Amino acid sequence: MLRRSPEEQKNMTSAQLSRQYRNVIVLVFAQMTIGAQMPMVFTVAGLAGLSLAPNVCWATLPLSLVVFGSMTSAQWMSLTMQRYGRRVGFMIGALGGIIGGIVGARALAIQSFELFLLASYFTGIYMSSHGFLRFAAADTASDSFRPRAISYVMAGGLVAAILGPQMVKFTAEAMLVPFAGTYIGIVAINIVGGLTYLFLDIPTSTKRSTASSQVRSYRQLLMTPKITIAIICGMVSYALMNLMMTSTPLAVVGCGYSTDRAADIVSSHVFAMFAPSFFTGHLISRFGSEKVVAAGLVLLAAAGMTGLAGIELTHFFVALVLLGLGWNFGFIGATAMLVEAHSVEERGKVQGLNDVLVFGCVTIASLASGTLMNCTGGTAAQGWTAVNWAMTPFLLLAGVSLAWLMISKRAPRAA
Repeated sequence: MLRRSPEEQKNMTSAQLSRQYRNVIVLVFAQMTIGAQMPMVFTVAGLAGLSLAPNVCWATLPLSLVVFGSMTSAQWMSLTMQRYGRRVGFMIGALGGIIGGIVGARALAIQSFELFLLASYFTGIYMSSHGFLRFAAADTASDSFRPRAISYVMAGGLVAAILGPQMVKFTAEAMLVPFAGTYIGIVAINIVGGLTYLFLDIPTSTKRSTASSQVRSYRQLLMTPKITIAIICGMVSYALMNLMMTSTPLAVVGCGYSTDRAADIVSSHVFAMFAPSFFTGHLISRFGSEKVVAAGLVLLAAAGMTGLAGIELTHFFVALVLLGLGWNFGFIGATAMLVEAHSVEERGKVQGLNDVLVFGCVTIASLASGTLMNCTGGTAAQGWTAVNWAMTPFLLLAGVSLAWLMISKRAPRAA
C-alpha cells in the first residue's frame, strides 16, 4: 500500500476541507436560484389547474403530477448520480424544469389541461433532482460538519422563499394569458441555476465502493429500525406539509382574499421552511436528530390546530409559518437520521428508496388535498377544515414510531 508522508496527508486534508466548503457554497447558491421555482409552481399551479380542469376536484392534479414525476424519477435519478456524478443528475433536473416551463406556458396559451399535466410531470423531474441537494451536501463533508452542511444548503431556500412569490407577483399577469409569464420565468431560473452546477466538485463512487457484497438488500435496509423510522418521519413531514400547502392558495382565494395575499402567505411559509436551517444543523449536533424530528412533529400538529381555529388571514399566516417550521425540523432531522444509518456504498440505493417512498406519499397527499379542499363540503372553509383534520392519523403514526426508536435506544444504556 502506498503510504503518504505527514505533509502529503496534511495537504490532502486541506484539499478535502476546501472542497467541502466550496461544494456547500455552490449548492447553497443553487438552492437560492433554481429553488425559487417551487414556491412559484405551488402558488400558481393549483389556481391554473382550477381554470383548466374539467372538474374542480381535479384542480390540484397538476401539483400531484409534479410530485408523481418526482417520485417516479427518484430511483433512476439517484442511480444516475451514483454512476455519473451529482453534476450530471442536477443538470438533467434543470433540463426537466426548462421543458416543464416551456410546455406549461404553451398549455396555458392553448388552454389544454392534459398538456399542463405533462408540463407538471417534467417539473417533477426537476423536483426529484433538487431533492438530492441535501444529500450532495453530505457527500464531501466531514462527520462533524455533515449536519451543518445539510442545514446550510437547505437555508439557501430562504432566498428562494422570497424570490419565488415575488416573481409570481410580477409575472402572473405579465402576459395576456394568466400565469403564462410565470412559466416563462421558470425557464429562465432553470437556465441560470443549471449553470451553477458546473462548479460542483463531488467525485463519483468507485467500482470498489459499489461492490454488491458491501450493499444490503432493500429488505435488509428496511429491517434496520433507524432507516425505516427516518423514512416514515420524512414521509409524514413532507406529505403533511404538501397536503396543507397545496390547499392554501385555494383556501385563501376561496375565503375571499386576493391572489397576492395567497402569494404572501406562501412566501411566509417557504421562509419558515428554510430560515431555521441556519441553526437546525447545530441543534441536531447538540440534541440528536431524533429530538429535532420530534420537535418538528409537534410544530406540524400546532399548524393543523391553528388551521382549525379560523379562516382569518392571521390564521392562515400563523398556520403556514408553523407548517414551514415543522417541515424544517422534521424533514432535515429525518435526512440526518437516514445519512447516519447507511454506508457510502449504499448511498444511491438508500437515498433513491427514501425519495421514492417520501414522494409517493407526497403524491397521495397532493391528490387528497384537492379532493378534501374542493369536494368535502359546500364552502372553502369546510374544505380547509377537512384538510387540517386529515393530518391527525399520520402525525400519530410518526410520533409513535419515533418514540419507540428513542425508548429502544435508551434501554441498552439503562441495562
